[in-house]
Amino acid sequence: MAATLDVAPGLRGLPRGLPYHQPVDRKAFPDGLRTSGQHPPVESQLRPFEAFPAEITGPTVWEGKDVTARPDEWTHRWTEGELKELLQAVDAFTISGIPLVNINKQNFHIPNVTRTLQAARHEILNGRGFVLFRGLPVDAWGRQKAAVAMMGISAHLGYLLSQNKLGQVLGHVTNLDADYKNSLDKVKIAATNAAQLHHTDEADIVGLLFCAPGESGGLSGCASAHTVWNALVKERPDVAKLLASPVWYVDRKGEVTAGQEPWIKVPVFYLEPGGQERVYVKWDPYFVKSLTRYSDKGLIPALSPAQLEAMAVLEETCVRHGFEYACDVGDAQFVSCCQTFHSRTAFVDALPPKPPRHLLRTWVGTPEHEGGWCLPFHDSFHPKRGGIQPAARHVHQQVHDEAPVGEQRSVSLHQTHLGQLLSFMQTTP
Repeated sequence: MAATLDVAPGLRGLPRGLPYHQPVDRKAFPDGLRTSGQHPPVESQLRPFEAFPAEITGPTVWEGKDVTARPDEWTHRWTEGELKELLQAVDAFTISGIPLVNINKQNFHIPNVTRTLQAARHEILNGRGFVLFRGLPVDAWGRQKAAVAMMGISAHLGYLLSQNKLGQVLGHVTNLDADYKNSLDKVKIAATNAAQLHHTDEADIVGLLFCAPGESGGLSGCASAHTVWNALVKERPDVAKLLASPVWYVDRKGEVTAGQEPWIKVPVFYLEPGGQERVYVKWDPYFVKSLTRYSDKGLIPALSPAQLEAMAVLEETCVRHGFEYACDVGDAQFVSCCQTFHSRTAFVDALPPKPPRHLLRTWVGTPEHEGGWCLPFHDSFHPKRGGIQPAARHVHQQVHDEAPVGEQRSVSLHQTHLGQLLSFMQTTP
């Protein structure tokens, strides 16, 4: 019997002409119905540059200088009552013995905080594209409880996604002294102390909880992809057109399902195939620059001079229209990867006995039938769309996976084991 997704009628963004009880295309999910992973877009749903708007308006369009002047509009400091409720939920979940990968909004009960998170989710998906929560007492609670809180908060925003081929759903962003300059095809820039240019992650929302800030640097940055698009169309329409064309090869960096090519071919800017027809972005320059091992062999085209120029123009435009801000221990930022670029400046780690810079990262999927963006991909309706498809040998745990936003589904989805946390996660203050 074919696996199916039950989707209730009347929800925004339903595909035209399809039944609500819709078979899942297993070709899109070769390892089964888990985190769907990376794959090329549906070519028939890609739109030419001429179909894109010449100017985008609305709350997703903003300038960094204006956002900097109004921090109260995008930051929320946890209240004493909210922190009490979060801690009670953390303790109750821990006592339950439920594996952390099984956390969801049903077993992480925060009724009052939920109202705050619902408003934040709307702002992330439909507004500026980012929210900063301040004041989670990481040092007082300890890293273990902070990790549970971060996972629980993220689960109320959507579905937790695998972040690597091991299937880990809680990532650690810290400097591992990896040599990215000579091994860009094997190293992820987040595992270094180097600057990260403006990019998006393989998720709908990325969450980052600051557990240790480091000695200096490491500023977070954001830029509105819609403001950037407007500037490109006005100033460099040739660059905008190139970025909207499916001529960009993106490296999978070895995180490949059997039978798949080690790269995918995509545009940088997309147009929603239905619904609101918003401009969507998917971009990481480090995953584009790392493909010389294939282009040198003639397997794919090398980056053209026009593409290299477009990459430089895109980054310069993000810097010009974005902004940077400092985060403290206990700050948690959630950024949309649909209409918002994010970045990080280079940083210097503190010397022992001070801890190195350390962030906890979550990736969250928000399928279109639950208020997420309509995407030109096979998995737009998949609850756990995006992420990194884990290797089959790492998948061994069945997870009770109720929909965190709205609908019940008839699919029993798999998720992967969290893996061992870093040793300092075991420490308490």
